[in-house]
Amino acid sequence: MIMIYIESRKRKLEKIKEEYPDAVILDITSNSETRYAKILSPFYPHGNIPIPFTDGLKATCVEAVWQGLKVFEGVGVDFATFKNDTMRDLKRTVRKYGVPKGHSKGAYSKELLGYFEARMLIYLPTYKWVLDNVPEVHHVVERIKEQSKIQDIVLLDYNTNIDFRDISKPMSHAGLVKLYIEGKYPDNMDNYKPMNKEEIEEKKIREKEFKKELKKKAKEKRKEQTNNLFDEIK
Repeated sequence: MIMIYIESRKRKLEKIKEEYPDAVILDITSNSETRYAKILSPFYPHGNIPIPFTDGLKATCVEAVWQGLKVFEGVGVDFATFKNDTMRDLKRTVRKYGVPKGHSKGAYSKELLGYFEARMLIYLPTYKWVLDNVPEVHHVVERIKEQSKIQDIVLLDYNTNIDFRDISKPMSHAGLVKLYIEGKYPDNMDNYKPMNKEEIEEKKIREKEFKKELKKKAKEKRKEQTNNLFDEIK
């Protein structure tokens, strides 16, 4: 069965190739060397991206929306971040701004959203808007979808958490691309709740077992290729 996998860009490429010997490996981070892959990054400044719950106000990129709507103890919504099109200095961190209070439900609202609510009502819908409405992005995603029917695809991202319900780690946008292609992208938060500790632990166990199985299959594949080589020599 052909699949789409998510791996960390921080891993050695040789190791990834060993585990996925027949796959296409595509780096879709902001540091990708390939423009058609880089445009899938939340940091890419497509421009004119609607800010949720904010009529008429647009942002340069998905990350600008997410970071701009953050509210800290002494600092509120940052309108300058909405205009940042450099792909740099977008993150508004705890170290610089102090304790975060949440995300504003819109640029002019006083209502604050918790982390899971913000992920479901701000980040996921904004990224999906880009996948749906930026023609160049949609075209690339469709190409990945078609290729995944005949060959495994490995998408590289700095974050590898592909479950939007797991709020113990940042969300992988590569994981969202995978969900989008598979027709599993969540359309609202009404039917979802964040994972509890038990579910997160169970997820970790499944991931470890998956890795073991992946390495086993890769080893069997290399052995098969070696045997075929010697059969040809005979």
